[in-house]
Amino acid sequence: MMSASLKARIMDEIKAAMRAKDSARLGTLRFLQAAIKQVEIDTREELDDAAIQRIVEKQVKQRRESITAFAQAGRTESAAHEEAELLVLQEFLPQQADAAEIEAAVEAAIKDAQAQGATGPAAMGKIMASLKAALAGRADMSQLSAMVKSKLAG
Repeated sequence: MMSASLKARIMDEIKAAMRAKDSARLGTLRFLQAAIKQVEIDTREELDDAAIQRIVEKQVKQRRESITAFAQAGRTESAAHEEAELLVLQEFLPQQADAAEIEAAVEAAIKDAQAQGATGPAAMGKIMASLKAALAGRADMSQLSAMVKSKLAG
């Protein structure tokens, strides 16, 4: 992990995008910075890296949902724009988990929940809670949820 705080890294990236005259990247970074500032104003405290990471995760989730919606509506240009923003935002998340790691985490979470005697919706909640702890910011939770549902359906 880098020594610079996430907030400082975002500021550095904004400066670099300004120098490079990369307006698309700059817009995404400024939007992220504004979201962070808004939360700091609302909570009246400076956010740590974990809190900033949660904001980035939320932004990433919003972009993924927008990409899906635009793609379904046939708005490829808008989907491509959101895709570009998604790539910028993902730079501030931890390294994404690979398929094997995700598969192993899902299997382990299901076994663990079943070992505790959880079934049905309760099992789903337990499984997703342990996956969120294991893979926070490193995997798309909606994809994980779909994977768990299909495995539980057997």
